Amino acid sequence: MSLGYLERGYLEKEELPPFPSEERLKKKTVAYIECPQPIPCSPCFESCPANAIEMKNINDPPKVDYEKCTGCMKCIRVCPGLAIFMLRLRDDGMGEVTLQYEFLPWLKKGDRVKLYNRKGEEVGEGVVNWVLPPERNDNTSLVRVEVPAELIFEVRAVRPVG
Repeated sequence: MSLGYLERGYLEKEELPPFPSEERLKKKTVAYIECPQPIPCSPCFESCPANAIEMKNINDPPKVDYEKCTGCMKCIRVCPGLAIFMLRLRDDGMGEVTLQYEFLPWLKKGDRVKLYNRKGEEVGEGVVNWVLPPERNDNTSLVRVEVPAELIFEVRAVRPVG
């Protein structure tokens, strides 16, 4: 595998893990991990109560078994690399992306946000529909953003509008 993403600073589509099926995304929220580097890191693997994250050894990039994933969000809460996203497709044609957020001011439910892709390019606007504030001694909150369904595999960062 080419390590061009280290020079670019982002992953290209062909470097991403396979996406969960549309059918699976409509069932319930599922973890999607964009962690390509073979480095010693396993908090996601260790935290998964459903054994949905596979790693043969501590240096292997994690892989999600989408059918086993319960959407509990324990993995996204502990990922030090901000590489896990929770994805869901809703029946109303919208999608939801839950991501880690580490900027002030903290976002709150109802906030309008600009949506950014892996390259840092603006791809639209969305609305925050859920927030889990940081835990004590942590500077990371979880933010769920309502986005057009076709953007759930693109949106990887947000910023307040205005």
